[in-house]
Parts: sequence; C-alpha cells; structure tokens
Amino acid sequence: MKKEQVLSKMREECLVAVIRAKNMEQGEKLVDAIVRGGIHFIEITMTMDEGNPVEFISAMAKKYRGDDRVVIGAGTVLDPETARQVILAGASYVVSPGLNVDTIRLCNRYRVPMLPGVMTPTEAITALEAGCDVIKIFPGNILGPSAISSFKGPLPQGEFMPSGGVDVDNVDKWIRAGAYAVGTGSSLTKGAATGNFEAVTAKAREFVEAVAAARAK
Repeated sequence: MKKEQVLSKMREECLVAVIRAKNMEQGEKLVDAIVRGGIHFIEITMTMDEGNPVEFISAMAKKYRGDDRVVIGAGTVLDPETARQVILAGASYVVSPGLNVDTIRLCNRYRVPMLPGVMTPTEAITALEAGCDVIKIFPGNILGPSAISSFKGPLPQGEFMPSGGVDVDNVDKWIRAGAYAVGTGSSLTKGAATGNFEAVTAKAREFVEAVAAARAK
C-alpha cells in the first residue's frame, strides 16, 4: 500500500491498535481479536518479552496480505536501523515514542509514513520540517485533548495522533479536538492478560462505535 493510501485510510478509520505482545502466539491472537472487532490499523511494538518483534511483523504482514482492510505497522521504533528492518519485514507505517530525524529521513527514503512522538512545539516543528505528515502526541494522558488545539494554534498545518491514555471514555474528546487518528493500547488489549480475547474483540467494537458516534456529532 502506497504512503498516500496508508495516510488516507488512517484518517478514514481513525483508530490504531497498539500491540505490546508477550510473544508471537499471544500477539497473533491479539491481532486477530482486534481485527474481528473492526480495528484494522495494527501497530506492533518492538517491546516483545519473548521472540523477535520484527519476525512477528513479517508474519502478520504475510497473514493479512490478502486483506486490504488490515494495515500492519511498527511501534516503539527508536532508530533508523530498526525502521529499515521493520519496513523490509512488511510494516506499512512506523511510529516512535520520540523524535529522531534520522529515522524520519530513512522512512521518507522508502516513502513510508513515520509518526514521531512529540511533547513540545519545537519538536513538532522539527518533525514537520523533516517531512512528517502526521505527528504523534505522546504521552496523551499527560498532555490531554486540549494539546491538539494548542499545537494547531501556531501550527494549523500540522496533523496529530494522540497515543497513551486514550480509552473508550475519552476518545470522543480527542476526536472533537481535531485528532487525525488515535492510538490505543492497554485499555483495548487488557483482556489478553487473562486470555480473554473475546473481551478484546468486544472492546475493539466499543472503540469503533465511540469514534463513529463522536464523528457524527
């Protein structure tokens, strides 16, 4: 999927599921449960307790290659070396908790969307100058939904995706604040801790419904 298609679909669907899996077996069950619930952007982080997260990305990219709805990405990417690995493994977008201009340049070279984490206007400006189309606001639970309007005051050309602390109860606030998309992790996937993947699917459906309701207002 081309960069423009990924970004357009991300804006359309608005939800990115952040997967911090213990291992590949649990991770695959999580991905399947979330997709069943209607969330199709899957951000697989590099923080896997057991196994190789790059191999997991490759496996999920191959598994869902025939499903145009599902877009596999990589999260917690801290450097350009890791970015290149995940892109070659099949990641269609790259997300980081922080700002690394060399990582952005690497992703631009391959025309893969890169969403760096920022907390300040200076970081946001640096990300825009480096060519980022969407910027991650992180941690979202610290900055809050009002951060988007604060950033967009001096930077109306910026597009922002919060991640960290986004849940069903506050996702509407982020949407109304002007979020390009939202990333959600622990509040979506906590059922996996007890092996209750049906709960993960149900929570994914709740998120989809909450986003739809917020956009309808």
